[in-house]
Amino acid sequence: MEYVRELDTRAAGTAATQSALKVHRLTFMEAAMLVVGSTIGSGVLGLAYVSRLAGWPVPFVWLVVAGIFSGISMLYVAETALRTQEPLQLSGLAEKYVGRIGSWLIFFSVGATSFCSLIAYTAGCGRILSECTGLTPELAGILFAAAATVVVWGGLKVTGVAEKFLSLGMIIMLLLLAGASVVSARVPLADIFYTHWAHAVPVFNIAVFCYAVQYIVPELARGFTHAPQKLVPSILTGMGISFLILASVPLSVFLMLPVAEITEVASLSWGRALQPDIFFFLVNAFAFCAMLTSFWAISESFLTNMVNRLHLASEGAVKGRALCLAVIVIPPVFLASGNLVGFVNALFSAGTFGGIIMSVLPVFMLRQARRQGNRQPCWQCGRIASLPVQLLVVALFSGAGIYALCSLAGLLPPAW
Repeated sequence: MEYVRELDTRAAGTAATQSALKVHRLTFMEAAMLVVGSTIGSGVLGLAYVSRLAGWPVPFVWLVVAGIFSGISMLYVAETALRTQEPLQLSGLAEKYVGRIGSWLIFFSVGATSFCSLIAYTAGCGRILSECTGLTPELAGILFAAAATVVVWGGLKVTGVAEKFLSLGMIIMLLLLAGASVVSARVPLADIFYTHWAHAVPVFNIAVFCYAVQYIVPELARGFTHAPQKLVPSILTGMGISFLILASVPLSVFLMLPVAEITEVASLSWGRALQPDIFFFLVNAFAFCAMLTSFWAISESFLTNMVNRLHLASEGAVKGRALCLAVIVIPPVFLASGNLVGFVNALFSAGTFGGIIMSVLPVFMLRQARRQGNRQPCWQCGRIASLPVQLLVVALFSGAGIYALCSLAGLLPPAW
């Protein structure tokens, strides 16, 4: 296949200048931890509850499957971004390569994922802060969202630095908590390694939601304009760390709690089961950080998607930035404060309407980018972009979407 010649340095500078998105350099660790922070959100807390009837091997298998194919989808986005001279967000890349309809579909999927996720984050962190401070969950959720938005206001570099430190802290906390759960396990292993595949498909949807972070790849590409060769290694590193965390948390919860005692926000019941009491605060600190880092990543990404999709003049314009953040944050906080959407149902909806579209559409974006891209990429997908693999990606995630829609329409029995 012939490739369009890479634009010269002067043209590249012009393209970056003309883009409404600012270029902020990221380090490798900041980029990898942005992937971890995006992935390890409320989904990691919902996995234990959703899979309690299926058994721990079921989420483990689905995390492997969803991780592999979501990772492939993310690498499709990575190559598409590497073939594009100007810094664009996911909706901007979609508009360039699959047209306005595709762009609006991606924008809708990022928006649906953002709204559903932020509802879950606000509700989950509100419950945690309420347990620890005595505030009402509604007030605690509002305070959490207000404080988290301050970091998002600072932009990609501020978010990246905050993600790096908090994600490293999460990893340390999880190592301590997993070790404590193994040492003081209350549930026999035989009662954990059961499998009921009749309850398995909804677990896959939550796993898809956990990994549905394709929106973060163009953010990383924007941060690696100075070193594009670091983009793919940072994605793979972040995904590998995320898998270990996602698999470890449900296992730790299952070791400490019988099925009947696992709550929707698993950190609350998990923390109470561990002794001494300091572990209660450590578990909830981990859960709080998990949702906070994901809040930052998805809000920052949706903000820049709005800039691209709505063709705003500049990401840094104060009035436009403030209005976008208000649209992003206020409705989910209102819905969470009014208890209008359940925690797990919010996750399930996000996996349905966001993760499926974001996982499938990159297949078509990559195919067009290979024909129309305006830059020679420093990395290509190779065999994982073969036609059979692309068809498998489309079939797998489309099937999950059909199941989810049937479930939401009441055509299937409740799975949890």
